[in-house]
Amino acid sequence: MSTDTTASVSTHILDTSVGRPAEGVSIALSARAGSGAAWVALGGSATDADGRCKDLPALPEGTTHVRLDFETEAYFLSKQNKQAEAQQDAPANRDSGATGAFFPEVAITFAVVPGEHYHVPLLLNPFGYSVYRGS
Repeated sequence: MSTDTTASVSTHILDTSVGRPAEGVSIALSARAGSGAAWVALGGSATDADGRCKDLPALPEGTTHVRLDFETEAYFLSKQNKQAEAQQDAPANRDSGATGAFFPEVAITFAVVPGEHYHVPLLLNPFGYSVYRGS
């Protein structure tokens, strides 16, 4: 929850390759107070069955920049294992690189101001991603 002196952040992930939420993706939250300041790890969480991460840590007072680190590799590897029998030689298995994930992690950095809430969804597929400021 944002206050007059802090901002707040929420996110969710939609796997656009299947049109469903991405469950079980670990997300780490970091913040800094100014562009020259060091990043401070605040903690993290993982997405639920609805692709939402409802328990990200609160931002400290003075935060000006936020970074969300999405660990997508484990999600894609798990997804590939589930789909292996249904899809022989699927592009996600064939073309994603040695680890099976073309984007093993996604880092999103954005600026915040006190008193505002920032909902930053991640639209994800094996070969691309997009983010935006939601509501």
